[in-house]
Amino acid sequence: MQRSRAEEPGNDLPAGPLYVPVRRGPAGFALRLCRTPLGSRTAVAFTSEQRLRSVMGAGQAWIRLSEPAVRALSAPLGATTVTVDPLLTARRVRDPEAVAVALC
Repeated sequence: MQRSRAEEPGNDLPAGPLYVPVRRGPAGFALRLCRTPLGSRTAVAFTSEQRLRSVMGAGQAWIRLSEPAVRALSAPLGATTVTVDPLLTARRVRDPEAVAVALC
């Protein structure tokens, strides 16, 4: 489920805190953002720890936040949607230049 900030919340939004993947940074923890198939940034959240672990992996750190809190934290980072319970994620290319060189 994706919702842009311009849309009015409906009855299909999850109630209560969500499980939100985070990563450790120099100043503490930060939201993990993903990209949609069209390339726009999105925050991701899950309705259960089991769903988070099945998609993001068993070692993924997480915190519990409400959807409005996820939106407030992701907005300054350019994420215009929150995707709840995505079924698939792809690993990030670690060094895009190395991949480009290897393909040439």
